[in-house]
Amino acid sequence: MAASTPAVRRLSELAACVGGQVEGNPALEISGVNGLAEAGPTEISFYADGRYRSELEATRAAAVLADAGADVGPRACLRVANPHLAFAKISALFNPRPSFAPGLGKGAQVHPLARVHPEAAVMSGATVERGASVGARSVLFPGVYLGENAAVGEDCLLYPNVTVREGCRVGARVILHAGCVIGADGFGFAFDPSVPAHVKVPQAGIVRIEDDVEVGACSCIDRATFGETVIGRGTKIDNLVQIAHNVKVGELAILCGQVGISGSTEVGSGAVLAGQVGVVGHVRIGSMAKVGAQAGVSNSVPDGATVTGYPAIDHRVWLRSSVAFEHLSELIKDLRELKRRVQALEKKNER
Repeated sequence: MAASTPAVRRLSELAACVGGQVEGNPALEISGVNGLAEAGPTEISFYADGRYRSELEATRAAAVLADAGADVGPRACLRVANPHLAFAKISALFNPRPSFAPGLGKGAQVHPLARVHPEAAVMSGATVERGASVGARSVLFPGVYLGENAAVGEDCLLYPNVTVREGCRVGARVILHAGCVIGADGFGFAFDPSVPAHVKVPQAGIVRIEDDVEVGACSCIDRATFGETVIGRGTKIDNLVQIAHNVKVGELAILCGQVGISGSTEVGSGAVLAGQVGVVGHVRIGSMAKVGAQAGVSNSVPDGATVTGYPAIDHRVWLRSSVAFEHLSELIKDLRELKRRVQALEKKNER
């Protein structure tokens, strides 16, 4: 692996890359990016939230990225419409993807009937089974396993101990982080009371991951019972996420850490599931919907809705309910007192 040393760039060059306007010295040389608290005197940082005002005032950064209305004091500034997005793009300039020597490592196990592009890198300890294929410039780290007839597209990164089971399809520019499993059997069993025993339902389908997807470490995406489990283009999946058989995730969705999605559920394009969200099977989470952290989704969620809580309900209703819950013990006490008074009045009227 070879990583090129990032070149020093002038502030005006960075402005051209992100469509920003320079305030201060355009010839200011920037050597890298960092957070406000960590940045050194030759680095650029970003300021997008007033909660970090004290860090802004104390930062040693040479310049900051900020929107048009932000007061950043006397330091150099690069004005942009979206500071966080601009920071991501500039960070990519200073932290390019490492380059890897193409070819097969000494201990790589590649079946004679596998197809590995000459520009791909299969490191020592990786395994590519019969009929599997690896696209140009893709990299398989040690411990990666590609099952029979699995396919990995161009420019992918499969980090150590990733498993892509037989027949599964991975698109172009996909990143699979260490230890994730693509295409394990879905959790399907039928109970036979005559034995008794749980009889396994064969999981005969595959997983299809579209282009530009990223899957976090130790996440699992199960193969379909029949047909496909699908992860749509540009979707980003955090660590420790479980996606069951026959789930369909649309384009550009965000699934945060420890999300669990049961079988045959559909997640619409652009939907966001925050940390530890649990979703039952056979429901639909609409496009651009948002599900708050630790919510339990037991019914379908409309397009564009925001739900929170367990069970998940409209976010505004949940907020009002949360306020009431804090005073629940007092409300119960008051209710008991009112009940006692009503009973006393009823007895008085009976006389």
